[in-house]
Amino acid sequence: MDPAFREKVWGSTGLSPWFPNPETKIGEVWFDGGDRLPLIKFLFTTDRLSVQVHPDDEYAREHENSNGKTEMWHILQASPAGRVAIGFRGAASEEEVRAAALNGTVEGMLNWIPVRPGDTLFVAAGTVHAIGAGIALCEIQQRSDVTYRIYDYGRPRELHLDKALAIANLGPCTGRATLPVRCPFFHTERLTLREELTVNPVASHSAIIALQGEGLLGGEPFFAGEVWEVPPDTSVSLRGSASLLRVFIP
Repeated sequence: MDPAFREKVWGSTGLSPWFPNPETKIGEVWFDGGDRLPLIKFLFTTDRLSVQVHPDDEYAREHENSNGKTEMWHILQASPAGRVAIGFRGAASEEEVRAAALNGTVEGMLNWIPVRPGDTLFVAAGTVHAIGAGIALCEIQQRSDVTYRIYDYGRPRELHLDKALAIANLGPCTGRATLPVRCPFFHTERLTLREELTVNPVASHSAIIALQGEGLLGGEPFFAGEVWEVPPDTSVSLRGSASLLRVFIP
C-alpha cells in the first residue's frame, strides 16, 4: 500500500527507521485501503497533540455525515518522558471540563499514562484523549477524520467544546490493552516472525504492517514502515525476522 505523508505542527523530521527523514515536520503517514480495511497510520510527535474526542457512529452520521472514530495505538518509540492521556482521573461535570478547557487547566484533569515501546492502548469513541511529545506509534482506526478539539495549548485552531461535551465520557478510563485487540471496527493481532511463518486466511481483506525488521512476504521483500494488503481467504508465507501486526475488519 502507498503511504501518504501529512505535515503537522506537532510532527517530526525523524521518521527513521520506518520512513526516510523529511525536511518538513511530518506528523502522520496514512495507509488508506478504503472501505476494505481500517485506516492505518504511523504518528510521530515532537510536541503535544490537542486534547480531543471523537464521536461514535450515531452522532457522527447525524452531525457530520461520517463514521464515528474508535481507535487503538501501538507504541513504537517513546522518550523517557513519553506519555498519553486517556480519559479523566476522576468523574468530572460538563461545567468543570468547559471551564478547565477555557482557562488551560484541563490537562491536569486527564489520566496521563507513561508509555514504552510495545505498549497497546484502546481509545473508544467518546473517550477524551491526547498524545504527548516524543512518541512514534501505529494507529488503527475507523475510517473517519472527525475530531472535536477541547484544548489546543493556545494554538490558533478552532475548538469544538459544545460538540465535544455532548459526546464525551467524563469519567475515568484505563486505556491500556493487550494484543489481540478486538472490537466491531477492527481486529488487530501481533505476528512475530523469527524464521518462517504462515499467516492463516480470514474472510475479509487484511493488512500486514511491518513494525520492525525485514523479510519476504509471499516471496516479495518487505521492510519496516510498509503495509501490505492481503485479499480475503488468502494465506501468506513470511520469512525473515520481524515484528508485525495483522489488521482486518471482523
